[in-house]
Amino acid sequence: MSDIAICFVILGVTVVVFVIDRLPVSIVAIGVALSLWATGLLELDQALGGFGDPTVLFIASLFVVSEALDSAAVTTWAGQRLSERAGDNRTRLIVLTMLLVAGVTALISVNGAVAALLPMTVVMVVGLGRMPSQFLMPLAFGAHAGSLLALTGTPVNVIVSEAAADAGVGAFGFVEFALVGLPLVAGTIVIVLLFGERLLPVRAARSIPRDLSDHARVLAGEYGLAGAEEPLMTRTAGLAEVVIPPRSGLIGQTMFPGMVTESGDLVVVAVQRDGEQLQGDSELAVGDTLLLRGSWAALDENLDDPDVLVVDRPDAIRRQAVPLGPGAKRAIVVLAGMVVLLATGAVPPAVAGLLAAAAMVLSGVLSMDQAYRGISWTTVILVGGMIPLSTAMIETGAAEKLAEGLVSMVGDAGPRALVLGLVVLTFALGQLISNMATALIVIPIAVTAAADIGVSPKPVLMAVAVAAAASFLTPVATPANLMVMGPGGYRFGDYWKLGLPLILLFGVVAVLLVPVIWSF
Repeated sequence: MSDIAICFVILGVTVVVFVIDRLPVSIVAIGVALSLWATGLLELDQALGGFGDPTVLFIASLFVVSEALDSAAVTTWAGQRLSERAGDNRTRLIVLTMLLVAGVTALISVNGAVAALLPMTVVMVVGLGRMPSQFLMPLAFGAHAGSLLALTGTPVNVIVSEAAADAGVGAFGFVEFALVGLPLVAGTIVIVLLFGERLLPVRAARSIPRDLSDHARVLAGEYGLAGAEEPLMTRTAGLAEVVIPPRSGLIGQTMFPGMVTESGDLVVVAVQRDGEQLQGDSELAVGDTLLLRGSWAALDENLDDPDVLVVDRPDAIRRQAVPLGPGAKRAIVVLAGMVVLLATGAVPPAVAGLLAAAAMVLSGVLSMDQAYRGISWTTVILVGGMIPLSTAMIETGAAEKLAEGLVSMVGDAGPRALVLGLVVLTFALGQLISNMATALIVIPIAVTAAADIGVSPKPVLMAVAVAAAASFLTPVATPANLMVMGPGGYRFGDYWKLGLPLILLFGVVAVLLVPVIWSF
């Protein structure tokens, strides 16, 4: 069997396994890399080289920056300002929510923006007596459009920009994506305003994210602390509720309100048993509830203890209840520095991202553990494992073969027809498998096809980026689509109704507008 045939077999099996969705995508990606080595298509350093690729390092660093902004509750602050301005007008709610998520996505990626703004959006619309199903899909779709406002909007942008640089036509600038991103955001908002109310279901949610924004008041009511002289939660200190589990080492120990815990940095504010307040010295029993107060750092450090069960993690409470929390100003300064480095091209993108990620840790915005937890390792491994497949497609001639078939199909119809074919291919794959995996499969075909017909690969690659962002037709197309499924009460068949006009918009922009901005 020829190398091209082997490459096609690996490619075909990969797509099928992704579509069947029975194995973790990271395992599939590792399997792809190892298969390329085992079949002799690539040397070992090439097959595993994707995991050390600058693109992968840049993507990982962006997750750390995103986690820092969320941890410092910068997104919570932005959401609260939106809630104040939106009022109860549907049009204003949709426009401001989609503009906010698009702007946040441009800086911290689609999944990070939707995860950060989802609880706030649910609380806001439920509080106004409206159905989340009318607002949460627009939230996710607005994020997809916003991903094309800047290089950092999605890993696909990074991959496409690197491909353009490798093709010899220069990487895309940090805000160059906004030339198509701005019309796409505007068009997406208009379509949602015109058709969303009719195309989106009016359905109760199956699950709603916890609202912890008013958690201090809730705890004050439950523990009789409504008359407390000082705020229970501030930028520096907060509350945590813990339960004594069976076999805890604390059972039988004496505690009383006002005492300092053994660690010396937490105070017992209240003790409850069966919903009743315990006063004075009390021996702890299974099921007793303690309300503890201390610095946010002390709460995070001391409650990772098998002797207690934490009802709501302090970190989760702080992110929702304390807008612009500890480290917010430092996080914003670091973010601004990264944007300046990326916009000016003073250093390579991977260097700018790694400097920003390191600065977030060194400045105390994040701990190393938080930084590691903030990285989506599935995404990192997926991209690292699939990059060698792109390499193999080019080296074996498989990309050339597919490009020749596409060019032959297009015939003399011209470069726009080629772009249309690539866009349709990206649309089709992108609804079934990860848009990152789709981009890594289509990019070598796109670059080779552009060379075959003698046109610049730059508009072709940007068209692929636009098409990859149009993951609207199924809930499995992106994690963001899945995030809103439960809280919105959506079913599988709900997505294509609003997604279809949006995918047509993205297709028109990719085929007609992109070549006007980046000429063939």
